[in-house]
Amino acid sequence: MIPEPSDQAPPIRYDEPYETQVEGETWIVRQRTDEPGTYDFDWVSGPNQGYGFGLSRSDGMQRTHAELDQSIRDFLAEIDPATGFLPD
Repeated sequence: MIPEPSDQAPPIRYDEPYETQVEGETWIVRQRTDEPGTYDFDWVSGPNQGYGFGLSRSDGMQRTHAELDQSIRDFLAEIDPATGFLPD
């Protein structure tokens, strides 16, 4: 069973990814249907093909689109502009 969304969020479709724009960058966000509260973020417009990150909640609760976008902002804030990767 997939938990109800937090913060009265509009439902995120579990059967397909969605595209979002954050700080001028394009991302594809997928929620894993077999792991509630777990998301994969693909940085489509980033300098390194196939680069992105994953995120999970231990309680399995669904995140809102605003929460997911903030997670992307937090990730981008850590990126080394010279390499396009997180620092070592």
